[in-house]
Amino acid sequence: MIAALFFYLFSCVCIASAVMVIASRNPVHSVLFLILAFVNAAALFVMMGAEFLAMILIVVYVGAVAVLFLFVVMMLDVDFAELKHGVLQYLPIGVLVGGIFLAELLFVVGAWAIGPAVKTAITAPIPTTMPNTEALGMVLYTRYVYFFEGAGMVLLVAMVGAIVLTLQHKVRVKRQSIPVQNARTPATAIEVIKVKTGQGLGSNT
Repeated sequence: MIAALFFYLFSCVCIASAVMVIASRNPVHSVLFLILAFVNAAALFVMMGAEFLAMILIVVYVGAVAVLFLFVVMMLDVDFAELKHGVLQYLPIGVLVGGIFLAELLFVVGAWAIGPAVKTAITAPIPTTMPNTEALGMVLYTRYVYFFEGAGMVLLVAMVGAIVLTLQHKVRVKRQSIPVQNARTPATAIEVIKVKTGQGLGSNT
C-alpha cells in the first residue's frame, strides 16, 4: 500500500513537471521543472530496483545537463519575443504535422497487441544474483551494443547540428584561418627593419 502510494505520488509529480516544462513561459522555470521531473523519475527507478540508473539520472542529467541548460538560458539572454514573432505563419504547417503524428499514435495504440510468441522469443533472463550495474553493462555492451552505438551517433549528430545552428560569426572579430597560416612564407610573415645607429625604431616606422 505504501509502495503504491509513493508510485502514484512520484508519477503524478513527474507528469505534472513534464507538462510545466512545455507550458511555462519563463525558460528558467522550465529548466527547474525539468530538474523536478528528473528527480521524480529517479525515485521511480529506485522503486523498481534500478538504483544505478537513478544515480546516473541525478548525477548526469540533474547535476550536469539540466544545470548546463540553466546556465545557457541565463547567459545568452535570448529575446523570446523576437523568436515568437512570425510564428503564426507556420501555424498551419505545425497543425498539419501534429495531426499526422497524432493519427499515427492513435493507429499504433489501436492496432497494438502482444503476440503469444513474444515471451518465448525473449532472450534468457538476467540472473537475479548479478549486480544491477553489471547487468546493465552486459545488456548495453553485449546484446544491444550496435543499438547503443547507433544512439550515440544520433546524439553526436544532434550536438553538431545544434552547434552549427547556433554559431554566429561576427564581422569585426578576428578568427584563425588554418589555410592562410599554412600558406604563409617567410617573405610575408617576417618584416626586417634596419635601424640606424643612434635612432629608435619609431623614427624608422
